[in-house]
Amino acid sequence: MEVVKLHLIMEIATDRLEMHKNVGVQRDNWNHLLTTLINMITLSAATMAGVAAIGSGGAPLVAMKVSSTILYMAATGLLAVMNKIQPSQLAEEQRNASRMFKQLHEELKTKLTLGNPTQNDVNEAMEKVLALDKAYPLPLLGSMLEKFPQTVEPAVWWPPLKQRYRRTEESMKGNNGWDARLEMEMKEIVKVLKKKDMGEYIRLSKIVLSFNKILAVSGPVLTGFAALGCACLGCVNASWPVMLGVIGGALASVVNTLEHGRSLSELKQFAAALSPSDDEKASEECASKLF
Repeated sequence: MEVVKLHLIMEIATDRLEMHKNVGVQRDNWNHLLTTLINMITLSAATMAGVAAIGSGGAPLVAMKVSSTILYMAATGLLAVMNKIQPSQLAEEQRNASRMFKQLHEELKTKLTLGNPTQNDVNEAMEKVLALDKAYPLPLLGSMLEKFPQTVEPAVWWPPLKQRYRRTEESMKGNNGWDARLEMEMKEIVKVLKKKDMGEYIRLSKIVLSFNKILAVSGPVLTGFAALGCACLGCVNASWPVMLGVIGGALASVVNTLEHGRSLSELKQFAAALSPSDDEKASEECASKLF
């Protein structure tokens, strides 16, 4: 019965894997569509504002002024919704969920290959499936993960492992080379992971979260000011409405693209540009390098 149950859980994990993979592709397409749409709207409005500034006035000026103002107001609303939902982050969550379900599937496959599964193995596998469902929800409303948390801390969502019996030195002999010395070495690696790697990841996460908050607020603010500048075109004898209408739209497009660009090639280029020199790498190794 335990073998049958593990096979059923493997089928569930495979189904979840395909589901999260498909949803991740859909949300990634949604992200690219919204990003391109908003950039086209803002750049079109900026172009209209520039053309209106060099016009001779009259009906053409009013038409350009009203059109650019409406476009900027639409871009402001779309940006506010998009930056709140963060479709680029939603797609990243689905990619992580697919990876974790694939890992769980391979783990169950290994247990079945080794044979003699127990009821504890079945319960632990089902708990992991439920934990993954909770950690990576599919709905956008209600159970969606918080995109701008108040605090940054390590994620603790995997169910606690069952306490295993402590093996003695005699029982470890002949067990594929595993002994007490290797166990102590692994404990030292875990200590380094907790002391240095975890702190480094948390520090970088705080920086990224703060930067993302700034970008999420800056986009709608820039398009809002640009809409105000377009509305004031021709009403005041000054150049600041034109500056707001044109420069605000251009900056909003840059901010929007920077906030939602997450392709693997772009991340690799960004990491290569920020990677330290060999001497710095040698003195700043983390425990993950030991693997």
